[in-house]
Amino acid sequence: MTAHRHKTSPRSFEVYMAPYYRKSPFWQSTVDAGCISWDVCNHSLIPNGYPTDEVTEYWHLINKVTVWDVNCERQVEITGPDAAKFTQLLTSRDLSGCAIGQCKYAPIIAPDGGIVNDPILLRLGENHFWLSLSNSDVLLYAKGVQAFAGLDVQLREPDVSPMQIQGPRSTAVMTALFGAGHEVMNLKYYHCLETTVGDIPVVVSRTGWTGEVGYEIFLRDGTRGDDLWDAVFTAGEPSEIAVGVPSDARRMEAGIFTYGMDMTIVHNLLQVTGMERLAECLDNDIEHIGKEPLQRVRDEGVAEKLVGIDMAGDAMEWITDFWPVEVAGKRIGRVTSYAYSPRLEKNMAYAWLPTGLIDEGTEVTVISPDGPLDARVTPLPFFDAKKLVPLGASV
Repeated sequence: MTAHRHKTSPRSFEVYMAPYYRKSPFWQSTVDAGCISWDVCNHSLIPNGYPTDEVTEYWHLINKVTVWDVNCERQVEITGPDAAKFTQLLTSRDLSGCAIGQCKYAPIIAPDGGIVNDPILLRLGENHFWLSLSNSDVLLYAKGVQAFAGLDVQLREPDVSPMQIQGPRSTAVMTALFGAGHEVMNLKYYHCLETTVGDIPVVVSRTGWTGEVGYEIFLRDGTRGDDLWDAVFTAGEPSEIAVGVPSDARRMEAGIFTYGMDMTIVHNLLQVTGMERLAECLDNDIEHIGKEPLQRVRDEGVAEKLVGIDMAGDAMEWITDFWPVEVAGKRIGRVTSYAYSPRLEKNMAYAWLPTGLIDEGTEVTVISPDGPLDARVTPLPFFDAKKLVPLGASV
């Protein structure tokens, strides 16, 4: 996902509403809430601008609670007698201990070791999995694997559309929506369950794209979008719930990447800072696509890595193209994501750099639209390295 907007005020612009751009079940509710611009992500329209400016939305997320329409998170559903074995083929994560009702960040790996996508996996049953993803055609890739795997599985995109409820008051919203004694209130971080909101079928997970306390509600009946939206906002009124869009500032503080922008299928896990740990099956007997290439990459090393950098200067507009990174006037890398953190009061960026220039404190120059900026390599994530905030702890 991504939401690229002006740093001080959103701009209204025309989007051609073609039938092949899928509209969310929450579409009319977002229009009624004042949405003024949309982006196209994963063949779907996603709100990316409301009259409230991005900094105000950021602080509302940090201090209160916001709701996002993230219909672009489409599900690849894997069922059938061999569903567990097939799902393990797709990912480098060790799924042998993944319990029913558990979620995992589970990159999908190409035959050459590249990253096809980096979805959240939800295990809904013994032989029932969802890959919740955005911005790549994993269903097509999975069907290609299915054609040659010789396994008994069924693959489809179900009628499922998520919204995210994120921020410190999200628990209060969920309590009002489901009741204090409901099993949703006992969900652990990165766990999920099937339930209903009234008579609306949903799956609820303790996940989100923020690094804050948060939940995702996966609507399982596309005709009930406005009903679910109204129920959530009624429950959230005492908590000052507000509509918003995915926050680049907060996801970057948390060290969260955007597939298709920060990394693509030409990159592998061992090149991305923080994702190396997800290559869990390199030294065990679990087989998955791309295992041998990843073993070779591990043994040979990588030439470049995606790292975090701090940049000098004031807040700038969003990134619309990759910004060059230079050392002594020579281009040596590129910035893929940028955001200003109001909390940290600094410019954050992700950049691809040669491995000889990735040590903490290494100084580089970023060629931004505002001119050259001094920058230095910094550890990821930029904030809350121990991931205490989404667990409900103070930092």
